[in-house]
Amino acid sequence: MIRLSTSEPGFDRAFETLVNARREADADVARDVRTIISSVRDEGDAALHAFTRKFDQHDLNETGWRIERAEWLAAYEALTPELRDALDLAAARIRTYHEKQKPADSDTTDDAGVRLGARWNAVAAAGLYVPGGRAAYPSSVLMNAIPAKVAGVERLVMVTPTPKGEVNPLVLAAAHVAGVDEMWRIGGAQAVAALAYGTGRIGAVDVVTGPGNAWVAEAKRQLYGVVGIDMVAGPSEIVVVADGKNRADWIAADLLSQSEHDPTSQSILFTDDAAFARAVAEAVDLQIGTLSTAKVARAAWDANGAIIVTATLEEALPLVDRLAPEHLELACDDPQALFDRVRHAGSVFLGRHTPEAIGDYVAGPNHVLPTGRRARFSSGLSVLDFMKRTSFLELGAEGLAAIGPAAVALAEAEGLPAHARSVALRLG
Repeated sequence: MIRLSTSEPGFDRAFETLVNARREADADVARDVRTIISSVRDEGDAALHAFTRKFDQHDLNETGWRIERAEWLAAYEALTPELRDALDLAAARIRTYHEKQKPADSDTTDDAGVRLGARWNAVAAAGLYVPGGRAAYPSSVLMNAIPAKVAGVERLVMVTPTPKGEVNPLVLAAAHVAGVDEMWRIGGAQAVAALAYGTGRIGAVDVVTGPGNAWVAEAKRQLYGVVGIDMVAGPSEIVVVADGKNRADWIAADLLSQSEHDPTSQSILFTDDAAFARAVAEAVDLQIGTLSTAKVARAAWDANGAIIVTATLEEALPLVDRLAPEHLELACDDPQALFDRVRHAGSVFLGRHTPEAIGDYVAGPNHVLPTGRRARFSSGLSVLDFMKRTSFLELGAEGLAAIGPAAVALAEAEGLPAHARSVALRLG
């Protein structure tokens, strides 16, 4: 774990190293992913069958390609009442939040008599990738599927790897709650390729969203343009800005909530209280030993954890913007004052009683967020990721007479005579 202070010599260089630290997977997977994509494009279901047998150790013809709705419902009904209520509450809050994101169409006529506007439509079909193994999270199903359905997507296709043919029942239950339309027992880069190109069994989609490992992320990167994607996401990260009035064990738990995701996750604390910094470091070490995820959390904290002491909390804000973190907690007396000065963050959690983990499940805003400093130029998943805007124009003779001559002049200046003639002929 890195310990830094803005008052120490060499801080700028050490912090720059932290900002630019590469936590993406080191393996060069691009070549393998390109081969997988080509195979699925050319061979379709046969390639999916072969890759599933190789990577997930089961035969799709025996375990079944598709997971039927009856299994989703059975999984939901088998939940304890407490867990079922929690899933329903999360879905309701996520749905309510995202319904407020739906954009309005526009249709106006300006002073020149030109009618112009825009109309929004959902994509016809969307694909949702849901990881298996360590990252089999029902919350991700809700966060990806519900915005798609709110947008109006008619066909929502879910793919998920099922090692040895087994699937997490909570994932099935979440698919039932969220309104997924199809579910396939397929994962990895081959699943993303199947969604992009379509196969004999699986119809192609327009947009693919959802988290995954390095191969899935690389597949999305390579297939962007063939299909739309939400983002190319990397390891999870959290930055906490906290004063010494917080409980050290609370802040330690917040930092570990990201460290336990993956050995490459990053957790950083900024504080203006050196004694509090030491207390948090001690609390982290105490809590790691109590976690079932201790091995992963320890690896992430030791490699990518950092505690930085600043003269004031305000001094931390430019440093936060340089990190452009996925998650940012502002645990202090007046979090709004700090928030007003933050420019780059995926999602911000205000106050001492707003841990990032609450946003992962039931708060409402989406937890699919830009990582790796991408919050400088991108946003979290929203209804808009499943919609597209079509602009429109309507001119009468008077409207064309008002603005047409300028179009002719510009077309001629650009050396495009057919463009100019197209307008000029109508001007008479």
